[in-house]
Order: sequence, then C-alpha cells, then structure tokens
Amino acid sequence: MKHRKFASVFVALAAAGGLALGGCTTEGDESPPAPTQETQTNEGGEEPQGGREEPEASERQDLTSFKVDDRSAAGITSIWVTWTIKNNSSEKSNYSWDWEAVDANGTRVANGTQLENNVQPGQTATGEFPTTLKTADVKLNITDFNRNKAF
Repeated sequence: MKHRKFASVFVALAAAGGLALGGCTTEGDESPPAPTQETQTNEGGEEPQGGREEPEASERQDLTSFKVDDRSAAGITSIWVTWTIKNNSSEKSNYSWDWEAVDANGTRVANGTQLENNVQPGQTATGEFPTTLKTADVKLNITDFNRNKAF
C-alpha cells in the first residue's frame, strides 16, 4: 500500500509540474524565429549582399552608446565600459550583449558580457562596469546582442 501512495503522489506532482510548465509559452512574443543555417534570399531568388542578414538589426540600435571610460588617477589604472540603452520596443525588455576590446595590433585584450534588465518601453537605462584593461586605447566590438521580452 505504501508504494501505491507514493506512486499516486508522484503522478500528482508530475501532472502539476506539467501544467505549471505548460503555462511558460512564448505566445504573443514578437521575437523573430531563431536564425537557421539556410542562406536567405531576396525576392529575386538571389543571396542578399553581404551573405546572411542579421535578424532584427533594430534591436541592436537600442544600444545607443557603448564606450571605454578611463577613470585612471594618481597612477592607478581604472578603465570602465559604459553604456546607454533606449528601449524602442513596445514591451518591457531585457538586454544582453557580448563584447571584446581589441588593441591597435588586432589582438583581443579583454572581453565580457553585459546585462540590462527590465527596461520599460521608451525608457533609457545607463550602466557601467569595471574592466581589466590596462589602456583605454582599444576598439570595442559587439560580438553578440540580444533583446528579450521581460516578464
């Protein structure tokens, strides 16, 4: 009898968990589908200039500023990255992006991931983060950028 009670409780918990997870859908999410490995073509059947198109380039435009800020003083190196995000979508959004810092020789000298969460439509958010850079004489490259609907 003990095993039957345990089995009944397990089945009930599994069913409840399935119902709870079933509510976690992306219905109504305006995000574009994930890119596939297929090459996109334009209306004439030709491959677009530059190969594959970047999905939702307008999302990337929400990152209005991303730069190096040299706060070094009295011989102590203190170099930060700073950013400004403006949510141009109609939904509260979370942002994440990967970046790299490249020196004049083309060598990557630092990289990281930044996050900005719960940015309301039309809202501007600013942020800053310390780096391990030894000089501010670098070029920042965004290597990946994502905007997701915040809940």
